[in-house]
Amino acid sequence: MTATETDVTDINEALIRDLLREQCPELADRPLKLGALGWDNQVWRLGDDLAVRLPWATESADALLRKEYAWLPGLAPHLPLPVPVPQRLGEPSARFPRPWLVTTWVPGEPADRAPVTRGAEAAVALADFLTALHRPAPEGAPTPAGRGRGGPLADHAEGFARGLASATELGLIPDPDAVQAVWEDAVAAPEWTGPPLWLHGDLHPANVLTANGTFAGVIDFGDLFAGDPAYDLAAAWILLPDGAADRFHEAYRPPPDPATLRRARGCAVLRALTGLHIGHAGDHGRPGGKPTWGPPAHASLRRLTGG
Repeated sequence: MTATETDVTDINEALIRDLLREQCPELADRPLKLGALGWDNQVWRLGDDLAVRLPWATESADALLRKEYAWLPGLAPHLPLPVPVPQRLGEPSARFPRPWLVTTWVPGEPADRAPVTRGAEAAVALADFLTALHRPAPEGAPTPAGRGRGGPLADHAEGFARGLASATELGLIPDPDAVQAVWEDAVAAPEWTGPPLWLHGDLHPANVLTANGTFAGVIDFGDLFAGDPAYDLAAAWILLPDGAADRFHEAYRPPPDPATLRRARGCAVLRALTGLHIGHAGDHGRPGGKPTWGPPAHASLRRLTGG
């Protein structure tokens, strides 16, 4: 779901300054400027080192912000790449009826606009990050319910079939049979039997930042949950350039077993199909479309299918 033009203009500098004066007065006079319009939230840069994130385009964004505030500060100190650490949780008020966050600001360019060019270095950086994140989650950790992520791959069969058929009809996939084969192999792989591990859950190119040709930060932990690491390991095919996935698998610890890699390839296919559709919509000026999502999705499918 995307916002309308009215939704965009309802959130502005005056509103944010009012919210800060009400709940974080020590921050209210800092320089403020729009940083990004994300899928769930608007991000406004607050001074040099902070940001304000306000939900604007999805009803689920409120719960995602509260989840980040509850869990991410405990995880962030152990992660080797910068992440947006929540500092303050703004509560709903008469001025703005939804929660909002003040977080640290993570510098860098989204990878959909500034792709990795130093593949070997980026592969190790991503492997180190996921090795640090993928630790057993405690009792009560969030589950992936409600966002179309996590659970057995077979649960996503209907969505995969729709996505593949639509992308094929649009002429976005030169060899749908090869994509189908990757998916069927992934679904046939044994399921994860280890403990639920902490996962980012949404590692696509717009949620990973780059600088100087390698990864510089990871943002948007709204889909943070505990589950099968395959959902994050899919990032090797989604985020890295040609020839770098093997280096990633060598550096990740413990080395992923063959069944996990098969499931990860299926997760990557799902992610790539989503990227194809969002990129196609952006190319044609449709709401919710982002032209920069198309090229990495096409490259991912080419790597996955050997095409």
